[in-house]
Amino acid sequence: MTGTVARDPAARAAAGKAARERAPLDGHAEFVPAADRPDPVAVLRAQEDGRVPELLPIRHQRMTASPLAFYRAAAATMAADLAALPSTGLVSRLCGDAHLLNFGAYASPERRLVFDLNDFDESHPGPWEWDVKRLVASLALAGRENGFKRRQRAAVVQATARHYRDAMRGFATMRELDVWYARADMDELRERLTGRRGRRVAAAGAKARSRDGLQAYHRLTVVDGDRRRLAADPPLLVPIGDLMPGVARKLLEDQIRELLAGYRRSLADDRRRLFDAFDFVDMARKVVGVGSVGTRCWVVLLTGRDDADPLLLQVKEAGPSVLAGKVGPIPVPDWDSDGRRVVSGQRILQATSDIFLGWHSAEGIDGQARDFYVRQLRDWKGGADVASMDPEGLLTYGRLCGWTLARAHARGGDRIAIAAYLGSGERFDRAMVPFAEAYADQTEADHAAFAATC
Repeated sequence: MTGTVARDPAARAAAGKAARERAPLDGHAEFVPAADRPDPVAVLRAQEDGRVPELLPIRHQRMTASPLAFYRAAAATMAADLAALPSTGLVSRLCGDAHLLNFGAYASPERRLVFDLNDFDESHPGPWEWDVKRLVASLALAGRENGFKRRQRAAVVQATARHYRDAMRGFATMRELDVWYARADMDELRERLTGRRGRRVAAAGAKARSRDGLQAYHRLTVVDGDRRRLAADPPLLVPIGDLMPGVARKLLEDQIRELLAGYRRSLADDRRRLFDAFDFVDMARKVVGVGSVGTRCWVVLLTGRDDADPLLLQVKEAGPSVLAGKVGPIPVPDWDSDGRRVVSGQRILQATSDIFLGWHSAEGIDGQARDFYVRQLRDWKGGADVASMDPEGLLTYGRLCGWTLARAHARGGDRIAIAAYLGSGERFDRAMVPFAEAYADQTEADHAAFAATC
């Protein structure tokens, strides 16, 4: 975004309109798998190389639960499918895995409850429409799981795409600082909604505020003598003492301490001072997510003034993005680690990020160097109960996700060019409906093949 042309709104709008020649708006409706489409089972199994072997059965069990659960772990197969489609060529920083369950509520540093994207493991530059298509296909799958009729699913998908488009057109007219300050505040959202929708937002906010670090501290720890330690809940949570006693435990603890010391350097000066007020107490291996199962993830318990002043950090392994090598010849930052790539994506796309967000690379006890990113384990965490949503509820949720994704892309890409490409009509919105249904069909077929293999 440097130089006269890049700053000229008229030139940026013209570039957006010109992109319709490469990728017509109506063309987004089509999804036909490529003739040389990679075997989805092989793609997903290849992702498991280097993961913790004893945890892979948990990954398989979670993925086979439903097509939507499978979809959550199949970002790699969809990235390959999207790469085979015509592209607008309008690049943004992407979430890379923008399905409906990767949005949620959390606390801002100002102690406001905000709604935003919350998973950035696959974040990478790429065509902005890839994130939108990942979102709408997940909504179609959720509608199918909930027993919605086709026209009800179509209404959800079209409303989501329309809110993305309307929001992007609004952001295109805003000042740079106003775009950067925009956020979805849950309290403000609750005040705007009436009736059952307002009550649902209020209940979700209250639940999210109860899921904080202290709640996690009491749930995940036990009293051991005169102090607390992380509790055992195998195989989902395994304290380091149970995982590898003796010399191996001491070696791994030392490596985590070194990792935290290196991570400290990725924090701003004021956050370093706060981090220095805490001391290491204990650590445990934790199983998280669906697609991430088998990657190395640790919960680290630290305490400040005393045992009633805890800090729980999640130290999670970061591998290459599934988008890497699939987005074509576009400029990509020269990250020195995938942990830094994840943190960079989160800081760009989120309206406000965790104060302890940082990264570091470290060598494991197996001698292999791995990248990690670090954040608080829980700070007013809230997620949507999609399985209980009726068509109106999912439509409202889809609209919120569409606005949120547009706000993220307005920060991570050229909002003026994207808005000009989308235009004022509903051609793109309508095109997302057949695409979402076609990709839901493909996902159900891939899920059946994966389940049969497992």
